[in-house]
Formats: sequence, structure tokens, C-alpha cells
Amino acid sequence: MGDNVVDRSGNMDWYEGSTLLYLLENVHIASDNNHIDCRFPVQFVIRPQSDLNHDYRGYAGRVASGVFKPGDEVSVLPSGFTSKIKSIDTFEGPVSEAFPPMSVTLRLEDEIDISRGDMIVRVHNQPESGQDIDLIICWLSNHSMNPSAKYLLMHTTKEVKAIIKEINYKFDINTLHRIEDDKEIKMNDIARIKLRTTQPLFYDSYKKNRNTGSLILIDEATKVTVAAGMII
Repeated sequence: MGDNVVDRSGNMDWYEGSTLLYLLENVHIASDNNHIDCRFPVQFVIRPQSDLNHDYRGYAGRVASGVFKPGDEVSVLPSGFTSKIKSIDTFEGPVSEAFPPMSVTLRLEDEIDISRGDMIVRVHNQPESGQDIDLIICWLSNHSMNPSAKYLLMHTTKEVKAIIKEINYKFDINTLHRIEDDKEIKMNDIARIKLRTTQPLFYDSYKKNRNTGSLILIDEATKVTVAAGMII
């Protein structure tokens, strides 16, 4: 009947909250971006090797989280080498800071061997690192999960091979209760599993950082995306 949509209603005197319109106009929407933990997955190394820019070495990518500024001391993973940001370049020119979801090129004061899939972070604020990954996945494929199969895992700009190490349980999507006696993961099933990767990943929990806490699994044979996951 439209009670409490725009104006307070006497038909619902037991309700002490705001009207629906007021709530929609004033609700606080938290940002999806993490501006605290600096994470910069390297997508491409730029080396023009031209007469004009013969010594240019830049690391291009999209800022996953945090705020980077020239002069910041950073660490490069997995090598662990440290340096300082010399400049931050964009197509329009240098900028004084970079934050998500900006696509920029970082230049460092020191020449460090960096390649696609590496991650530039703050020295005293680093992500988790490991090859055993706990996550909750949503299975997207028409074919059931094959625990003995090998999959390609895409995490930020890094691609590694992975296997299903363990299926802990799947969820009843109606009650959210755990189903531990049926571990066949089919299309649209949501399950908690553990993966084993061939190389260490640098990650945060999805709750803390959506960009470094999410990944996808790809069928190695067909190149079809079979699952999307959130790291716990």
C-alpha cells in the first residue's frame, strides 16, 4: 500500500526505522577499492630501445590496490629486491600518484629483473605467498569437476598450472548448510576447496582485497573458464 516508502505511516507505528526513500538516498556505499595495501601486478615491461628513449625501462599494469607515489620504497615479488619509484607515467604524461583502477607505467630508480606476473608492493606491507590456496569457488562448467585434472589458474597477471588438492565441502544454496557427504561439484555448485599451484601466488583474502583475492580456473585442453574463486 506504499506505507513508509516516501512518508512515515501510521499503519506501521511499530516500525522505528527510516522510510525507504530516505534510506536509498542516504545509505553509505563502501568503496570496492582498497587504498591501503599497495599491490601492482606487472602486465608488461616497456623497453622502447630507441635513440630517444634508449635507457627507458617501465613496468606497465593496472593498480590493484593502494596508492603509489614517486619516492615510495617498494619491493618486487618474487625476487624480494627493493627500490624506489622514480616516476609514474601515463599516456597523458607523468602523474603525482596512482591508485585503482588506473593503468600506469612505474619506473624504478634501480634496474631490476622484472617480468609479467611479478608484483610490486610496499616493503613493509606485503601479500600472502604460497602454493596451497584455500578458496570458495563457483563451478561454471557443464562438466563436473575432475579432481585428477590439471587446470590453468589466472590470478591478476600471473598464469600458473594447478590441481585440485582437496574438496572440503559444498554449500546447499538454499540453506547455506555444508554438504560433506557429496563432493561431486557440478555446474552452479559453490564449494570450498584447496588448490596446489606449480608456482607461489602473491595474494590477499577476498574480504581484504577483491583484486588480489580472486582468481579463475581454465580448462587446460579447451581454454574454457570452468570456475571463479574467492581466496579465503
